[in-house]
Amino acid sequence: MSRGEHHRIHTHDRLQRNRLRVAQEAARLMSEHGIRNFHHAKLKAAERLGILDTQALPRNQEIEQALREHQRLFLGDSQPQLLRQRREAAVEAMRFLAAFEPRLVGAVLDGTADAHSAVCLHVYSDDAEAVMRHLREHGVPIEMQVRRLRYNRSEQPEYPVLLFAADELPFDLTVLPRDALRQAPLDRADERPMRRAPLAQVEMLLDEDDDEAFEQRLSAALR
Repeated sequence: MSRGEHHRIHTHDRLQRNRLRVAQEAARLMSEHGIRNFHHAKLKAAERLGILDTQALPRNQEIEQALREHQRLFLGDSQPQLLRQRREAAVEAMRFLAAFEPRLVGAVLDGTADAHSAVCLHVYSDDAEAVMRHLREHGVPIEMQVRRLRYNRSEQPEYPVLLFAADELPFDLTVLPRDALRQAPLDRADERPMRRAPLAQVEMLLDEDDDEAFEQRLSAALR
């Protein structure tokens, strides 16, 4: 092997090790400090580790994989309960908001929700005020924000976001027009159409959680 080839392989290996280190540190920051923006988490992780090479910044998917591994290793007892609590709350909220065809999105859907995670829903109405009235008529105090969602490089419209708490859990509702049901916005993690789940699918996830929990209890009892 030539010296140049050896140097190239060494540089590549070091780059891969640094990408893994940054991904793991970003996952730790997201889990322990509630950071939910992948880009912010990886920049902060790289800064903390003193890694300045932008090629060592992992892709969002690598960070998500590291986050799942971090939760499995360090939060194996608590994270599944926190996830289930939020999925149950999502089902209740989706029934309450049935007139607006709610879809569950984000960490509660993909299974990475933790103590910092809000229940994130997309609701659909051509009149955002109708959603606000529905909440206020039922005594739900809301805070309003706006959020940009990407559909492609040139299309990034703003939508109203309604924030509130119920049973001490944070909720995050993005209000989209009804025709947005036809096309999901892009996910920040992989730039693919965002996963969205209607009520029936979330109820199925809860049933799967029950089956998995039963199998784990049975396995522990047979040890």
